[in-house]
Order: sequence, then structure tokens, then C-alpha cells
Amino acid sequence: MATVTVWEPRAGSGPAGPHREWTAEPVSTGTTIMAVEFDGGVVIGADSRTTTGSYVANRVTDKLTPVHDRIFCCRSGSAADTQAVADAVAYQLAFHSVELEEPPRVRTAARLFQQSCYRYREELSAGIIVAGWDPRRGGQVYVVPMGGLLLRQPFAVGGSGSSYIYGFLDATFRSGMSRSQCQEFVARALALAMVRDGSSGGVIRLAAITEEGVERTVLAGSDLPWGDGGPPV
Repeated sequence: MATVTVWEPRAGSGPAGPHREWTAEPVSTGTTIMAVEFDGGVVIGADSRTTTGSYVANRVTDKLTPVHDRIFCCRSGSAADTQAVADAVAYQLAFHSVELEEPPRVRTAARLFQQSCYRYREELSAGIIVAGWDPRRGGQVYVVPMGGLLLRQPFAVGGSGSSYIYGFLDATFRSGMSRSQCQEFVARALALAMVRDGSSGGVIRLAAITEEGVERTVLAGSDLPWGDGGPPV
């Protein structure tokens, strides 16, 4: 009896082979991350899919990483790289707050991320959004893309799914939006990216960071803006 071998392209570079070498692919948070400022705080959000090449390694990753009580980072790029940088910044901020005897500033956290990403720009694959609240400047959003640039923006988006939703963001964003409007804005943007981007998916995790603290929300299944089937046709 004849044997039929189905040849598939491998997930990485190189010739086709009978099996995909998933274990040879780096674990990546190919993703969609987002943050928006509002009067009194910030809203951050991300999908939850982590991929290894084309294989979904984790469906429910938490990409909203706290580095202090009211300062979070949203991670895109290599999962290992972004986790290592976030751990280092959290360690530095903890000592910094003890020395100052007050909570650290959001800009200080963003600068620490920027310094690490710039210093090791040839080795790291890390795109970071830093967002939070402090008593001096209120809610703030900073973006640290690959290479180590640092910018403050009223809203920021990153990850592989971001390229699909820039038109929606430009058409929908308005300065002065309320907290609930920002939450809806972030949720709709992430849902749109998850429909189009194969590396984004799972659930939507949201967090609102204010002077009172952090309120986290998870949207899954029918709670997504258009349910499981994507936007209506």
C-alpha cells in the first residue's frame, strides 16, 4: 500500500518538511496591546494569545503586568524578553519607592523601560506600553517601541494586531473621553484586531488605573463587543 506524506512549510525559515518544528520557534506575545488616558487615570487592555510560530502556546496569557501599585506595562514581542525587562523594572521601582518614601512616578518607570530597551536593543525583541497614575501628573501613557524610543501619548497601541485598527482608532478617538468611554473604545479596538490578526485572540483583559486603585475586567465569549462570531456582516 502506498504511503502518502503531506509536506507542509515549516514555521521558521528553511526548506519544507513533513512536520512543523514548533519547539524551535520562540515564544512570542504576537498580540494587540493598548492604553488610553482619561481625566483621573488610564485604561489599558490586551488580548491573551501567546504563539510559538503558528501554534497557540497559551490562550489566556495576562499581558497586563504590574510593576508597582498603580503602574502597569503592556507587553508585546518576545515573551521571555518582555517578562525579564518587566521584572527588572519592578525590582528597581520597589527600591526607588523605599528611598523616596513615596510611590514612584509613571515617567520614572517608563524611563527605566526605555533605558533597558535601548541598552540591549540589539538583543531584545520588546515593545512596551507603560501606563499608570501618580499624584504629580495623574494618568499617563508612555510608549517604548523596539529600539528604545520614549514618547508620551494620549493613547497608544502596539503589537501585531495594531496595524489592522489604525483607521478605527483615528476615526473614533476623542480627547476628553470618560472612563467608561475609554473602556468601550479599548474593548472595541481589541476585538477588531482579534478578528483580523491571527496572532491576537483569546479573551480581552482590561484594567482601569486611578487614584483609588486598579479595577480589572475580563471580556470573553459573548461579553466581547460582537460575541464569538466577530462583527456582524
